[in-house]
Amino acid sequence: MQTYLNLIKNIQSIDPVRYAKSRNYTNGGVTKLSAYIARGVIDTSLVLDTLMQEGYSFNEVRGFAQQLAWRDFFQRVWQQQLTAIDTDLKHVQTGVLHQQIPSAIIDAQTGIDAIDHAIHELEKEGYMHNHVRMYTAFLACNVMGAHWLKPAKWMYYHLKDGDWGSNALSWQWVAGTFSNKKYIANQENINRFTGSNQQGTMIDCAYEALETLQIPERFHLKSPLTHSTQLPSVKALEIDESLPVLLYNYYNLSPTWYANEKVNRVLLLEPSHFEQYPISQNCLDFALELANEISELHIYVGDFESFEMAYPNAQFVFKEHPLNNHYRGKEEARNWLLSNHSVPANSFFNYWKKCEKALEKKYASS
Repeated sequence: MQTYLNLIKNIQSIDPVRYAKSRNYTNGGVTKLSAYIARGVIDTSLVLDTLMQEGYSFNEVRGFAQQLAWRDFFQRVWQQQLTAIDTDLKHVQTGVLHQQIPSAIIDAQTGIDAIDHAIHELEKEGYMHNHVRMYTAFLACNVMGAHWLKPAKWMYYHLKDGDWGSNALSWQWVAGTFSNKKYIANQENINRFTGSNQQGTMIDCAYEALETLQIPERFHLKSPLTHSTQLPSVKALEIDESLPVLLYNYYNLSPTWYANEKVNRVLLLEPSHFEQYPISQNCLDFALELANEISELHIYVGDFESFEMAYPNAQFVFKEHPLNNHYRGKEEARNWLLSNHSVPANSFFNYWKKCEKALEKKYASS
């Protein structure tokens, strides 16, 4: 885990040109910032502003900014569609054989060495390279015939940078439910971007042959989703109801939020949220470590409604998020690359064009 100051230093050291050229390779110039963005320690606007202060032109950071914009775009879609992102959003997924998870995915027995290695790393470290996530989703949905939802929840469970909007919509993009066609890859492509040299796998063929691929019987085996999250036991809170109560959660662990003001700080861990979107102990421990960086932060395990009833005179303050719609109090806007709430969330191309124009104007005048 990195401290906030180390994160800022790491942002300052990013080479955006190398990132744009190599980010799709597993040994490329990835930043490893996504877990801290997902947990709300830093945000996309801060990342880009900090990097631009190093003297780059916007043209040099354009590719990097576009990837930050993907994360904001997925959040905007989630914000507009809410729980609808748990369903096939634009098109019905075709070729679905079942609604569970291929056992070969969970057991890291796909036969694709780079994928199996990445699944082991995911379970151990809570990390998987973004390109390999696409490969994994391609195998689960477009080769093994799983509906995208349960495998997406399996991956989210393990990811320290788990962002349900980004995760669910990325899986939908691969499965063809949030895009105009399914994503496919063959062994040659996987070898190229993962540095492997494997041959003779079931996808070691031309792209045309993938359409009529004969799937080995063992890949028809499937497993149910049985994940759950064990939330910590905590002591009763002492709240000064004459002061504002800042509500932190799994998506907002900012150490700079009202950092120098006298307020109550409460990390709200809602069992209903984690029942719907479970996370691993590894991910929970990571979040709690980040929470330890926030001075005088107390933990409350329970739903917002019960917390509100316990402190009826409290003035709650929270940041906007699709999972916070049931909060009541003062809602504050998050920092976005493009702050306009009417931004188009129907396609990334339209979103990025507006975002790109706004960023070019912003940094041209700074």
